[in-house]
Amino acid sequence: MIEAHDNIQTMLRTNTKIPNFTDPLGETLHFLRLTGTLYSRAELTAPWGIELPPFDGCMMFHVVTAGHCWLEVVGDEPRLLQQGSLALVPHGNGHCIRRNPEDETVPLFDIPVEQVSDRYEIMRYGGNGELTQLTCGVVRFDHVAGQQLIALLPKVLQIDSWADDEGSWLQSTLRFIAHEARELRPGGETVITHLADILIIQAIRSWIDSAPEAERGWLAALRDNHVGKALAAIHREPEKDWTLASLAKEVGMSRSGFSARFTNLVGESAMRYLTQWRMQLARAQLQETSDSLSVLADRLGYQSEAAFCRAFKRVFGVPPGSVRHTATP
Repeated sequence: MIEAHDNIQTMLRTNTKIPNFTDPLGETLHFLRLTGTLYSRAELTAPWGIELPPFDGCMMFHVVTAGHCWLEVVGDEPRLLQQGSLALVPHGNGHCIRRNPEDETVPLFDIPVEQVSDRYEIMRYGGNGELTQLTCGVVRFDHVAGQQLIALLPKVLQIDSWADDEGSWLQSTLRFIAHEARELRPGGETVITHLADILIIQAIRSWIDSAPEAERGWLAALRDNHVGKALAAIHREPEKDWTLASLAKEVGMSRSGFSARFTNLVGESAMRYLTQWRMQLARAQLQETSDSLSVLADRLGYQSEAAFCRAFKRVFGVPPGSVRHTATP
């Protein structure tokens, strides 16, 4: 499992282009693509407890397919997860899961596992008591748009019951995951991982539809008829020579009206947002590719490498070369 965990970082790649959708929020959700994934089917018999370390830049999730357990994240109240519950720990915080609140925990990497494939493993652990079955995973989103959305999520996102129009399908999906986990027929790990991906994205969609936090800031701006279109244009073509006037024209507003509306909804000016967005893309690509600074400068709409480097240092306080990681071939 440690080797698989190490491989998470080397599997990541960044794509700067977003397909042209009519719904700006839909474009963002389109890029909730999970990469660098590691999944586990856990068969745990009471008493048991597991301490999971932080996974920087990743999200962890637990789907309870049988029994129950407690989830404990620092700064959040302990949560009881029943059969059918889905819990996301969006920011990669270390946390504990255990059958009962008094059960002692063991570090995750001290528990032996059966490696089924590069991305899937089976864990059997605990005493001789009642069984809890979980499908768990460590995932990461491969685009800045997805990462920015994840940054808005709470410490824990728990869903125990789904909306009526979705409930039967999602409960069927959970049952299907549980069935595949028990049988693990040829290709079963692939089925489970894809179904788990869908459940995670659906959970985030459910949070967006119901959480008060989603009614303000960046998510609210994406829903706005005018500002949402401007954000989508920036996301889709960050290299374009955007100006305040050209963005206003793109969305059919006056320059002054657009400027005020954008700043009011997003919390910063359109030009500052554009620069920040380009630099977030640049930092991701510096860490995940071996492309030269001149290539990145051109790709992100800068006329020279020097101009790109100045912009990068203004945003992050360090030159781009200082965040360069060696890309994996």
